[in-house]
Amino acid sequence: MVKRLMFEKPLGMRDTLPFFYRQKAKARKQLSEAILSYGYSFMDTPLMEYHETVGRVSATLDQQLFKLLDQQGHTLVLRPDMTAPIARVAASQLKESEYPLRLAYDGPVFRAQQTEGGKPAQFEQVGTELIGDHSAYADAEIIALLVESLQQTGLDDFVITVGHIGYVKAFFSDVLGEDEETIETLLHYLYRKNYVGYREAVKSLSVNKDKKQALLQLLSLRGGEEIFEASRSLARNQSCMQAVNELKQLHRFLKQYGVENYIHFDLNLISHMDYYTGILFEGYAPHLGALLCNGGRYDTLLPSFQLNASATGFAVHLERLVEALNELEDEDDRIGIIVDDDSFAKGMTKARELRRQGHAVLLQHIDQIPDVIAFQRDLNQTFDYTKAGGELNE
Repeated sequence: MVKRLMFEKPLGMRDTLPFFYRQKAKARKQLSEAILSYGYSFMDTPLMEYHETVGRVSATLDQQLFKLLDQQGHTLVLRPDMTAPIARVAASQLKESEYPLRLAYDGPVFRAQQTEGGKPAQFEQVGTELIGDHSAYADAEIIALLVESLQQTGLDDFVITVGHIGYVKAFFSDVLGEDEETIETLLHYLYRKNYVGYREAVKSLSVNKDKKQALLQLLSLRGGEEIFEASRSLARNQSCMQAVNELKQLHRFLKQYGVENYIHFDLNLISHMDYYTGILFEGYAPHLGALLCNGGRYDTLLPSFQLNASATGFAVHLERLVEALNELEDEDDRIGIIVDDDSFAKGMTKARELRRQGHAVLLQHIDQIPDVIAFQRDLNQTFDYTKAGGELNE
């Protein structure tokens, strides 16, 4: 049993090998530079939080939480997202700060998996939280910053799908009244993007033909700004109209940011994070079989920490971003210096000089290099001090 476990990892955990690690570091740096350029300040929170606070409000299913007990008997969780811990900090240590707060983060989060299925149990998020601004300007800033952050990494082929949770819920309430069980069923189908299941569920409902038709028409509310008029025609209650007006205003601001070509609207959009209250969005890239990024407005989360403030933000799944970038070439910029017994001192002096200039330098004795040609090929450049003059091999 011990031998079998020697090379295995816990379910959903992954090793990050050097090439992928370098690609992650590069993408992380580029995202961070874009976020900092908008005036956001990075912060961090503990890997472990109390289950009674962050664990319960994180909107992550309880069976996906990694739980453990501390020595006092308190149940702790490995943080399942970054938004809830930052909300805790904003409501405590930063509650006297000047609002709005522009905070950013980068760190691992943990969500337990029941089966392997390719889903990670640990992954890294880079994201932002804009706290204390309830306006459409804040929603537009967050989405525009997300677009510009992705562009900064070199990713240009992606789409941000924007919806409004208020529209969907108000629409269902208008059509189905207080039939909460049916509403939850339909919301589940939309969240899973199981539109075939949604249609079958609607057809089986005991409601009149007009209501069934309206429920089916909801699926057509996907596209550009042309869906605004159709969505106003489909649902005329005040909450739906307000949601559509918010989307129209958001679209106008996104045009001013110049990012409208990356935006797609979808009024069927549902998130598994149930603390979202208004605008929400998801990002996708071609050939990536999972969500690249997501975010939205969550005006009820901070009040659960006794802070009456609205907020909006986004999170980028860093590992998936690296996959989307698909940079197959390893940009290894290390410099190699090959030495023997006679040239070791000279090689060390050269290595010191290059390191002071900011280079990463490998100083390697030739006796420990099985294949000199392969060693040179894997590095940006090498100096071979076993040859006269310390020959430079590009």
